[in-house]
Amino acid sequence: MRYDLISDLHECANSLEQSLGELREMIMAQPLLIARVFSLPPVEKGHEHDAVTEIAVEQHLGTTARDMALAHFCRLFMQHQSEKLSTKAAVRLPGAICIEADDERAAALTAQIAQVNQYKARLEQIITVESGLPSEARFEFVHQHLRGLITLNAYRTITLLQAPDSLRFGWANKHVIKNVKREEIVAQLERSLSANRAQAPWTREQWAEKVQDELESVRALPATARLKIKRPVKVQPIARVWRAEEKKQTQLACPSPIVVLCRDRTQVPVLGELLNYNADNVQHRYKPAAEPLNLLIPRLHLWVDCPI
Repeated sequence: MRYDLISDLHECANSLEQSLGELREMIMAQPLLIARVFSLPPVEKGHEHDAVTEIAVEQHLGTTARDMALAHFCRLFMQHQSEKLSTKAAVRLPGAICIEADDERAAALTAQIAQVNQYKARLEQIITVESGLPSEARFEFVHQHLRGLITLNAYRTITLLQAPDSLRFGWANKHVIKNVKREEIVAQLERSLSANRAQAPWTREQWAEKVQDELESVRALPATARLKIKRPVKVQPIARVWRAEEKKQTQLACPSPIVVLCRDRTQVPVLGELLNYNADNVQHRYKPAAEPLNLLIPRLHLWVDCPI
């Protein structure tokens, strides 16, 4: 590992923390027009992969909501949250804070949030690309040099909007579906073998044997086989942004409060509520017939279109 890469990592994390602190002060200095955030039940250690069928939402308003939003933006390390909480599941706080800002302050806030997001993107680039490490080895690398960093929180950008007409909240269920090549999967499994690490509850030897079996099953597929990663994404909060002039609604992922800049009180958008989630009440507008696929490697959510 290059020494200058470690130096870049520390410098970027420090700059991100400092930039977030400055953003916090800038927002606190502006008049708060309206704020509404929704706290979700915490995910405790060991429960990251539990099926989610219900989510109880608690609403917070005004200065309480703003303070929760600012604390949420600045939560980068394990030390910033309870030891009982999982660090493998990002803490989500959907909602919005609307602040008053004239043109000069709006420009300054826009620039500050852009800088924060640049540091976030840079941190992710250093860890996931420039380190040259496979995903299996990144956790150890990160926690060796930035002990306690919650990468899920650190990478997540802050969304800024110029006053829309309304901002409503809801839930989204979906799958990530990606076509993959056999060579990509083979390379991924070979990296897992070379990393020489175990995954609970297996020993290193048992894990290596398991990965080797997976590798052989992929290599044994016919040349015409098509492979897909089909991975369910846990239900996530979304924001629906409506602009009357454009007659256009935009849907955004909303794991963190959206910062809305308003010139004055006449621009304050209608802020909707986020209702409790119940999987039994989800209605699909259109659900196409699924392509027949067979599950080849469950832990990778790898499916194939031929018999196995």
